[in-house]
Amino acid sequence: MEFYFSYFCQLKFKEIEHVFFKNIKKIGLFVFITSTLASFGTYPTKNDTLQNMTHKKTASEILGNPKYQAICYGGFRKNTREIEPTISELKEDLRILDAAGINVLRTYNTHYKEAANLLQAISELQADNPNFEMYVMLGIWIDCQNAWTSSEPNHDAESTTANTAEVQRAVDLANKYPHIVKILAVGNEAMVKWAASYYVQPNVILKWVNHLQTLKKEGKLNRDVWITSSDNFASWGGGDSLYHCNDLENLIKAVDYVSLHTYPMHDTHYNPIFWGTLESELHLPKTEALERAMTRAVLYAKKQYATSKLYIHSIDSTKPIHIGETGWASSSDGLYGPNGSKACDEYKEGLYYKMMRDWTDSIGISCFYFEAFNEQWKDAQHLGGSENHFGLFKINGEAKFALWELVDKKAFEGLTRNGNTIKKTYQGNFDLLLKDVDLPSTKQLK
Repeated sequence: MEFYFSYFCQLKFKEIEHVFFKNIKKIGLFVFITSTLASFGTYPTKNDTLQNMTHKKTASEILGNPKYQAICYGGFRKNTREIEPTISELKEDLRILDAAGINVLRTYNTHYKEAANLLQAISELQADNPNFEMYVMLGIWIDCQNAWTSSEPNHDAESTTANTAEVQRAVDLANKYPHIVKILAVGNEAMVKWAASYYVQPNVILKWVNHLQTLKKEGKLNRDVWITSSDNFASWGGGDSLYHCNDLENLIKAVDYVSLHTYPMHDTHYNPIFWGTLESELHLPKTEALERAMTRAVLYAKKQYATSKLYIHSIDSTKPIHIGETGWASSSDGLYGPNGSKACDEYKEGLYYKMMRDWTDSIGISCFYFEAFNEQWKDAQHLGGSENHFGLFKINGEAKFALWELVDKKAFEGLTRNGNTIKKTYQGNFDLLLKDVDLPSTKQLK
C-alpha cells in the first residue's frame, strides 16, 4: 500500500489515467487514492507526507506520557551567546539526546538564531530519517520595561517592542514547523519577584497568552499547539499569598496547562531546614545517608508541587500541571559547594535526576529536566559557579554520573560532541567520584 501511494502521488494525472486502464484490477486502490488526493485539492509533497503522516502527536498526547521524556536545552558551547551553535553542532546534540531517550526539548527565546536553527536541524534529521522523533516547547522571553538597561526596571510595564517581536517570531516558527513545535511558553520565570532585572506582573503574561489563544481560534496558529507560561512555583500561587491576584487567576484559566518550576537545590542555602544528614544517620554507609538526604530534597519538590496544585485547582480543578523546570548542579564553588550547603556534586545530581524521573513518570506528569548540556555563558565571569554545571553532559560530551548506565549500554556508540566520543566522567571510577561527594551538614537538622 505504501508503495502504491508514493507511486501514484508522483504521477501526473494522465499518467495515473494510463496506469488505471492498464491495471484495471487495481481500480479500488485508484479510487481511494484519487478521492483522497482530491480532498486535499493537490497532491502531497514529500514534506507534507513527513509532517502530516509521520509526526501526528499533539501536546495533549506527549505531556504526561513517560514514553516522551523531556529536557531543557541550550546548545551554546562557548562563554558567550554571541557565538551560536551551528546546524551541524545542533544535529550532533540532537542525536545524543535521542540516544538518551529524550524527545521533547524546551527552549527559552526566539531572539537568538539558535531556536530557528534547532527547528531546522530537527526537520533535516527527520527528512533523512522519518522515524526521528523530536518535539519542542518553544520559549518566548518576556521582559519588563527597561529590563537589562542602566535605567530602573519598571515591573508594571513591559518592553513592548521586544516582547511583540519575540511573540511574532514564535508564531512564525510554530506555523513553519507544526510537526515539531507543540507548545509555546510565554515567559521564563517572568513573574517571580526575585527576577529583579526583568520580571513583569501577571497581566502582561495574560495579555500574550490570550493573544496566542485568539490566534488559534482564528486559524492563524495551529489549534493543537498548547499555550503556557513557565514559572516558579511561587508565581503560580504555591508559596506566598502576595502572588495571589485576579490576573493570576485569569492566567490559570487561560493557559492550556501550568508549567511549574521547583528547585530544592537552591533552597539548600536559602531555606536549609529540610536539608542535611540526621545525627541518627551518621552511622550509615555514605551512599545510604546521601540517598536519604536526596529523598528529603525530592519530598521538598513534591511539597512545592502539591501546594501549587492546591491553589491552581481551587481556580480550575481540571488544569494540568507539569514540571517545566527542575535540576541539580554537579559543581559549585559558591553557596552550594563544599564551603556552603554541600549540595552540588555528580552523585547527588544523579540521585535527584533518577528520583524526579521516577516520581513524575509514576504520576503521569512531564518533567522538563534542567538541563541537557553544561553552558558556560550563564556565569561567564565565574566558571566555577553552579549555573554553569546543571547539564547531564559536560561541554566536551562527557556523560555525568546520572547517565553512566546509558554509556554502559552503549547507547551513545558512534556519537561525538566537539570531536569527543561520549564517555563517563571520572573515567567511570565510582570510588573516585565518591571522594568529591560531601555529606550535608549535620548541624542543619536535629
